Amino acid sequence: MRKLTEEKLQAERERLEKMKEFEYRYEEHIAVCGIDEVGRGPLAGPVVAGAVILPRDCELLFLNDSKKLTEKRREALFDEIQEKAIAFSIGVVGADVIDEINILQATYAAMRQAIKGLKTEPEVLLNDAVTIPEVAISQVPIIKGDAKSVSIAAASVLAKVTRDRMMEEYDKLFPEYGFAKHKGYGTAVHIAALKEFGPCPIHRRSFIKNFTS
Repeated sequence: MRKLTEEKLQAERERLEKMKEFEYRYEEHIAVCGIDEVGRGPLAGPVVAGAVILPRDCELLFLNDSKKLTEKRREALFDEIQEKAIAFSIGVVGADVIDEINILQATYAAMRQAIKGLKTEPEVLLNDAVTIPEVAISQVPIIKGDAKSVSIAAASVLAKVTRDRMMEEYDKLFPEYGFAKHKGYGTAVHIAALKEFGPCPIHRRSFIKNFTS
């Protein structure tokens, strides 16, 4: 990381402070947990959810919505979040289940899995836009939450890096599709490979009907 001027460092700290609005709003709760997912749109691979409980005074410089970060920054934050978090967990639901119960229900299942895996039970959940069924914990859905809450942003980074790494491993098993580059999303290259080679075990059959005979 390039050396930051004091002014830039202060500006970054002020930006992060604004991203703690919801955390401060629920500060009477000891354990506020951010929840986010990645992978709802791809034609292949799992949907992955992250759950993160951060300390009140946690400082994670340059944390933001994972889609707005470079891969290098996400990788660095991935390690830092795990080091500083009170608790964190990842939920993964594969293509077979997505096909069976649909992507929305699979997303909820991944989120419930992530919540269940936390070593500290949260008292309130800050969710990116959704309310998760079958969860008794108090929930606060926040539109564009990954840009408004440090907890949700941290969850989005854990989910994104985890899924990207999984797709890179799948690329080694099924190199003809180019999963390492497009991570399963419906790029022209991916669709062309799908038409040429047909689906592989991690393709979502319910997503690719228009591309396969």
